[in-house]
Amino acid sequence: MKLAVVGATGLVGTVMQQVLKERKFPITEFIPVASPRSVGKKIKFDGKTYKIVGMEDAIAMRPDIAIFSAGGGTSLEWAPKFAEAGTTVIDNSSAWRMDPKKKLIVPEINADQLTRKDKIIANPNCSTIQMVATLAPLHREFGIKRLVISTYQSITGTGVKAVNQYEAEIKGKTVAAEDMAYPHPIFGNCLPHCDVFLENDYTKEEMKLVHETRKILRDKKLRITATAVRVPVQGGHSEAVNVSFKMPFEVKDIKRILRKTKGVTVQDNVKKNIYPMPRTAHNHDDVFVGRIRRDDSEKNALNLWIVSDNLRKGAATNAVQIAEYLMKKKLV
Repeated sequence: MKLAVVGATGLVGTVMQQVLKERKFPITEFIPVASPRSVGKKIKFDGKTYKIVGMEDAIAMRPDIAIFSAGGGTSLEWAPKFAEAGTTVIDNSSAWRMDPKKKLIVPEINADQLTRKDKIIANPNCSTIQMVATLAPLHREFGIKRLVISTYQSITGTGVKAVNQYEAEIKGKTVAAEDMAYPHPIFGNCLPHCDVFLENDYTKEEMKLVHETRKILRDKKLRITATAVRVPVQGGHSEAVNVSFKMPFEVKDIKRILRKTKGVTVQDNVKKNIYPMPRTAHNHDDVFVGRIRRDDSEKNALNLWIVSDNLRKGAATNAVQIAEYLMKKKLV
């Protein structure tokens, strides 16, 4: 099994290597790939030293799987070239998610869609993954009619530049305009501004939640509205999700279903102040859900608080799980 990580020196690429090692993914040849400025540098993976290679060299090495985490532009340009060489690409950017010919996969929900013909597979957005992992079993049971989502997203979702800005601001340093990931300070602040604003005045991040959720849950009529907020947190993304169901439900049944759901951990004991938080979700692969309570203002409605490490299940772990599925089903 030859496996390439494209964007190996980035924030997600680094976590990707950590997850591959932890899960003992059976690699016979590891190929770290990065931008031209990093080519030739050396990195360590699983106790061995590897030299970073460029795109052309990586394609020539014909990896079985290439996990991309290098931005949408890079994926649009290079993923098809890897695919043409016979490599199965698992892409972590937004480049292919809404392409009707590409599968958008959360393994616990819809990995069964994958075939040997799928040479470019899209990894969903981090905030989408943790939400649909929680909602999919509830949708099957009660039928979701509408979602109202408010996210509280970690600065790590933006990347290294955002983390550097945050850490500089903590120390009271002045950050030069060209070094700022955001248009305003983030330390001690909340920015209702994740990704760029679109013509409808929603951000791209908010619309990802709408479109990706419909695609993964296979329900084009699902009514969804979202507000995405960037917060000065490093451990993971949090979401307050209001769900309106088509069918009546009991809260005890919601909790029972979620406790049985693979990859989901229920943390819901308010008498003992137990509920999901980014700092306790950090470095874990599960999606954590709590504050599970009926919305008494709306018929058949429920409130959930969902937290997950956005660099792991929200990115690296989900991609590695897709690779594991491909191997298990002998699709590569």
